[in-house]
Amino acid sequence: MLYLIPSPIGNLSDITIRAIELLKSADLILAEDTRTSSVLLNHYQIHKPLSSYHQHNEHKVVSHLVDQMKSGKTIALLTDAGTPGISDPAYLLVKACIESNVEVNCLPGATAFVPALVNSGLPTNSFCFEGFLPLKKGRQTLMKKLAIEERTMIFYESPMRLVKTLSLFIEYFGAERKCSVSRELTKKFEENKRGTLQEVHDYFNSKSVKGEIVIVVEGIH
Repeated sequence: MLYLIPSPIGNLSDITIRAIELLKSADLILAEDTRTSSVLLNHYQIHKPLSSYHQHNEHKVVSHLVDQMKSGKTIALLTDAGTPGISDPAYLLVKACIESNVEVNCLPGATAFVPALVNSGLPTNSFCFEGFLPLKKGRQTLMKKLAIEERTMIFYESPMRLVKTLSLFIEYFGAERKCSVSRELTKKFEENKRGTLQEVHDYFNSKSVKGEIVIVVEGIH
C-alpha cells in the first residue's frame, strides 16, 4: 500500500488527524528532504524509518520500493510542503504501483495553489495550473500559448525569480492584466499582493522577497 500524505505548506497545525495516524502506522516514510520532514514528524512524535525520495534518486529506487510494498509493507510519501505529485516527486512511484497492482491512496490536504487562487479575487470557476515555468527550453513557446489563455493561470516561482517572471508576464500578457502574488501562505508573515501586473511588479521590485511564491494571473477577456 502506498499513501500519499500532504504536508503543511507552512503552519504545522494544518496537517490532518488521518495523516498523522497513517504516518504513525506506516512501515516506512519517504521524504523529499528528510531534514525538513523530520521537523514535522518530531513535532507530532512520529518515529518511523525515514528514507529520501526526490527527483534525483526516484528512477533508481522506484522498483525496490514497489517490491517492498508487494511484500506487504505500507509506505507513506511526504514532500517538503503540499501534496505529493503537485510540482513534487510522486508520479513515477504512483505509476509503478498501479502497473504492479499495488494499491495507492492519496489523502486530501494542503496544496499552496488552492488558497492562493481562492483569495486572489480572480475567477475560480475555470483555471489552469502551470507550476514552475521552464527555465529556458520551451519557455517562449509556452508564453505565446498562455498569452491567449482564457482561464485563470496559476504559477509557482522562487523569490529570486519573482520580479523577472512578472516582467516576462508583462511582456506577453500586458501590464494591465490583473494578478495576485501570495507568499509565505499560512505562516506568520503571509502576504497577498493584488493589482495589475505592473503594480505588483513595481511593489516587489522595491523590496526584498522571501518565502514560497504563488502567482495567479487572470486570463484574457
